[in-house]
Amino acid sequence: MTEAENISIDDTILLQQCRQGNAAATERLILKYQSRIYNAILRICANPDDAAELTQDTFVKIIENIDKFQGRSTFYTWAFRIGINLTLNRCQRSAKLGLQSLDAEDNEDDNDAKKTLKKILTDDSLPDPAVVAQNKELYGIVVKALMKLDDAQRAVIVLRDIEGMNYAQMAEVLDIELGTVRSRLSRARTNLKEIMETLL
Repeated sequence: MTEAENISIDDTILLQQCRQGNAAATERLILKYQSRIYNAILRICANPDDAAELTQDTFVKIIENIDKFQGRSTFYTWAFRIGINLTLNRCQRSAKLGLQSLDAEDNEDDNDAKKTLKKILTDDSLPDPAVVAQNKELYGIVVKALMKLDDAQRAVIVLRDIEGMNYAQMAEVLDIELGTVRSRLSRARTNLKEIMETLL
């Protein structure tokens, strides 16, 4: 059983309680996902204030639409779809993307981000991934390279290599075909490596 499937069993109970007006269940659901959604949004929009606002907007929208959730996907995927869509819409409206904010805070998810991002950097022409993961300066360069990708490519890297979603979940979150997910991710990883080579 995958982590997402494990998550969905517990979510079903919480969702039933939320629909019955149970405030504690609603709070548990929010607490369960807010850090993951915040960190995914932050790595796409690159601004902690915007990420906090977008995370709040995400959960407001989730609570407002909880009765419309029909369970055709997992709650986890549905929640991420709302958050990522809000974020991509904000990015499209705003031309400014700050680079300084992604590595400004040292939080518990940074280690996960380092471990998963280093998987992208397996080409022999780049530094050893273990060195990248251990060297904060090099990690900063990886983050800057990530921010040079366009919004759509950055989103697939975040969902796949940081959040660990499978292709089907990504297709659902981004509302695109499975083949598009694969090709977009492949292009994004290629572009990220090329950008890394110019920054190193």
